[in-house]
Amino acid sequence: MNHDMSHMNHENMGHDMSHMGHMNMSGMDHGSMGHMHMGNLKLKFWISLILTIPIIIMSPMMGMKMPFQVTFPGSDFVVLVLGTILFIYGGYPFFTSCISEMKNKKPGMMSLITMGISVAYVYSVYAVIANDILKVRPMVNDFFWELSTLIVIMLLGHWIEMNSVMNAGSALNKLAELLPDNAHLVQSDGQTRDVSVHELSEGQTILIKSGEKVPADGTIIDGSTALNESLITGESRDVQKGVNDSVIGGSINGSGTIKVKITGTGESGYLSKVMNMVSEAQSSKSEAEDLANKVAGYLFYAALIVALIAFVTWSIIHGVAYAIPITVSVLIIACPHALGLAIPLIISRMTSISATHGLLIRNKTALEGIKQIRYALMDKTGTLTQGDFKVNAYDSLDSNIDKNDVIKISAAIEASSSHPLAQGIVQAFKDLNEEGLQAENVEEIAGSGIKGTVDGKEYQVVSSSYLDKNDIDYDQKTADKYLQQGNSLSYVVEDGKVVGYIAEGDSIKPGAKDMIEFLNSQNIIPVMLTGDNKQAADKVASILGIKEVNAQLVPEDKQKLVTKYQEKGKVMFIGDGVNDAPSLTKSDLGVAIGSGTDVAIESADVVLVNSDPADVINLIKLAKHARTKMIQNLWWGAGYNIIALPLAAGALSSIGIIIGPMLGAVIMSLSTVIVAINAMTLKIK
Repeated sequence: MNHDMSHMNHENMGHDMSHMGHMNMSGMDHGSMGHMHMGNLKLKFWISLILTIPIIIMSPMMGMKMPFQVTFPGSDFVVLVLGTILFIYGGYPFFTSCISEMKNKKPGMMSLITMGISVAYVYSVYAVIANDILKVRPMVNDFFWELSTLIVIMLLGHWIEMNSVMNAGSALNKLAELLPDNAHLVQSDGQTRDVSVHELSEGQTILIKSGEKVPADGTIIDGSTALNESLITGESRDVQKGVNDSVIGGSINGSGTIKVKITGTGESGYLSKVMNMVSEAQSSKSEAEDLANKVAGYLFYAALIVALIAFVTWSIIHGVAYAIPITVSVLIIACPHALGLAIPLIISRMTSISATHGLLIRNKTALEGIKQIRYALMDKTGTLTQGDFKVNAYDSLDSNIDKNDVIKISAAIEASSSHPLAQGIVQAFKDLNEEGLQAENVEEIAGSGIKGTVDGKEYQVVSSSYLDKNDIDYDQKTADKYLQQGNSLSYVVEDGKVVGYIAEGDSIKPGAKDMIEFLNSQNIIPVMLTGDNKQAADKVASILGIKEVNAQLVPEDKQKLVTKYQEKGKVMFIGDGVNDAPSLTKSDLGVAIGSGTDVAIESADVVLVNSDPADVINLIKLAKHARTKMIQNLWWGAGYNIIALPLAAGALSSIGIIIGPMLGAVIMSLSTVIVAINAMTLKIK
C-alpha cells in the first residue's frame, strides 16, 4: 500500500514535532585552529607556500642534495631569512594552539607540529652559524627543507578540512532570521503603532497582516487565516487558524488578517527555547577528541621519550656533540607530514563523492562513529512520507447526491482555502475533468472546517470532531476502516446530516522501505517518532517494517527520547523541521531532509539533497569505507615511526642498522605519497 498512514483532521493538521542530532569525524582538531578565520588561513597558506618554494630550491632535504637544488654565495643566509619569516608567520597558529593544548595537559597534533618545527628551526640556525660563520667541518646539516614543507602541508591540511566544514551558515543565525524586525502593536484606542519586536511583551495585542511573519508566540483573538508553519514544523502545508488557536513566532501569515494576544516573547518564545536547546546540544559535544589528534599526542610522547633516551645514551657513549644530531634526527623524523594530510584528504574525497550521490556532508567529524550507530530515530511526515495529501476514496451517503457531486461540492467550497486537505480535494476535482460549481458565502468554521452555499444549499466540509461536538451521526465503522489505513476523513454535511465523505492519505516515499531494510541489515534499529495518532503511525510502521514506534509526541518528548536512546547506544536522527533542530544537534548523527527547513539543514551533520531516504544507504556505506580509509592513513602517516624512531635513535647501530636523516626523509615522503593514493581510492561500496 503506497499511502502514508498519517491521520490528520481539519482542526489538527500534523504538527509532527520531531527533532534531530550530531556527531564527529575529521582527523584534525577544529578547536585548535578555531581562532583562525577561513580567509586568514587561506592567505597564510599561500604566503607560506611562496616562501617555501625558494627554500626547497636552495636547501637540501635532510642533507640529501636534490638535482634541482641551486646554491650561491650567501644562499644559506637567504634561506635563514626566509625560514625565519616562515617559522614565525606560518608557524604562529601552531604555537598558539600548542599553548592551549599544554594548558589543558593534552598534547596533540599542534604540540607535535610545534615541537618538530621548533627543533628544525633552532638546529638549522645553529647549522648556518656553524657552517658559514664558524666554518665547522664536517658541515652540519640544516632542516629548513623539513621546516618549510611541514608548515605548508599542515596549513594545507587544515585549509582542506575547514573549507569543507565552513561552507554553511550557523543554525542559530537561521533561527534568529525567522522573526521579523518590527510588529504592529494594537493600542488601547484600537490604532496600531509599529514597534521593534524587542519592545513586545506578554499580554499585548498585535496585528498581523496578510503575508507577514508572526513576530511572537500568541493566541488569535480576532480573525482567521492559514499559517505557513513549514519553517517551524517542517510540514510543507498551511494550517488553518481561528479564534483561540495558538500561533508560533516565525511562521508566515496567509491571506487573512488576525489579531494575536502575545503569550511568549524573547526568552519565553518557542524559537528562543529551540535556540537554547540547539546551543546546549552543540556545547555538550565540544569535548570530543578526534582520532588523529590522539595519534599525534601518542607520537609526541613517543618522540620525546625516544629522543631523551637516545641523547642520554649517546652522550654517555660518545659525548654530547655526537648525541645532539641523533636526537634532532629523531625529533625531525617524527614530524607528521603524512599525518597532516591523512584525514583531510579523505574528507575532501568523501565530500566530492557524496555531492555526486545527493549527500551534503556539513560536519565531517560527525561520521566518525558510524559503525557504533545502534538506533535510527526518524520523523514520519516529510521524512518517510511525501507530506502531500491525495484523495484515496470518497462516496455519497445520500441517494439525492451523486458520488462525484461530493467532490464537486467540496471543491467549490474549498477552492479558496490553502489547507492541505482542501488542496487535495481541489486536485481530485480537477482530475474528474468536469464542469465546476460555484460556492457563495464561504466561511471558515474555526478549528473544524469550512462552509459555503452551493446551488442555494448550505454545506459544511468538516472533521469528525465537528460532528461529535454537534451530535451529528456518522458511520464509525466506515471511519475506523479508513483511519486504520492512515487516512484523514472530511465529511460533507447538509442540514445537519452527513451526505458524503472524503478520505485522504499521504504517500510513503519510494526509498523509505529500502532504507529501513538496509538499517535492519546493519543491525541499526529504526525508530519512528511522530505527533500523529498511534493507529496511523502503526500502519506506516507495519508497511515499512519498523517495530519501534513512538506516537502522539510533542517536540520536547522527541528530544527526550533521543537522550533516552543514547543511554543504550549511539543515535542517528532523521528529520526536517525547526523543531527537529535540537534533536539533530543532540544526536550522534543528524540527517536532514533536503526539502526541509533551513534551520533543520543548518543543524544537521548531513543533508539529503534529493530528499530521498534511500540516500541514507549510500551515506552509511560511504562513511564506513571512509572510516576504514582513515584508519589505514593514520597507520601509513604515523605507523612508520614505530620502526623509524628507534632505528633513528640507534637502537640497532651495533649491527650496522641505523636510519639517518636522509633515509628518514625518503620514508617520510613515501608515506605521504601512499596516504594520498589511498585517499583517492575511496568510493561507495
